[in-house]
Amino acid sequence: MGHPVILVTMTTAPLRKDAARNWRRIVEIGRQHVDDGMPIQLNDVARAAAVGVATVYRHFPTPEALLETVATPGLEALVAHAEQALAGNDPWAALRDFLLTVVDAQITDPALPPVFAAPVNALPHTAELKQRLVELSGRLLDRAHGAGVADPEVTKADMLPLMCGVIFAATVHQDAAAARASTARRYLTVLLEGLRKTPD
Repeated sequence: MGHPVILVTMTTAPLRKDAARNWRRIVEIGRQHVDDGMPIQLNDVARAAAVGVATVYRHFPTPEALLETVATPGLEALVAHAEQALAGNDPWAALRDFLLTVVDAQITDPALPPVFAAPVNALPHTAELKQRLVELSGRLLDRAHGAGVADPEVTKADMLPLMCGVIFAATVHQDAAAARASTARRYLTVLLEGLRKTPD
């Protein structure tokens, strides 16, 4: 399944047509490298994109900047899903469906796990999206707590390591992407059963 490519540049100035075309080609090659499990090396990307090395470095000064750009559509989709979940009427279903979506995204988009795990972000937009996800997921958990449907002892600080544990457990012994996705959803369902409470 292909991944959308969006035009996010290192500056706010619009790109000329040729520069925009080069940008898109570089991001497409970066996407291919990530999907194929290859590390992003900017010199290799330049060669595969048939552009000069200086052109690549002008758009993306580090491999991390290119990786984060590749991951941006996935991050934005998760933010949109969380915002939509908050608009729902069922606090438990909203939290459950959002966490399932996060797990599915991290299993199916190999650009997301390293970006989520990185302690430092190369692009301000990445930092904004990650912070927004933390805020939205916290609000979803708070709402579930308020409705009495989530264990109050499970805090927002607990959720990230718990989700990382699900992803790790699903990927450590699974080769096929479909098997990893199915296993991740099964493990997350077990976690959710432990998190869920019946309202008083």
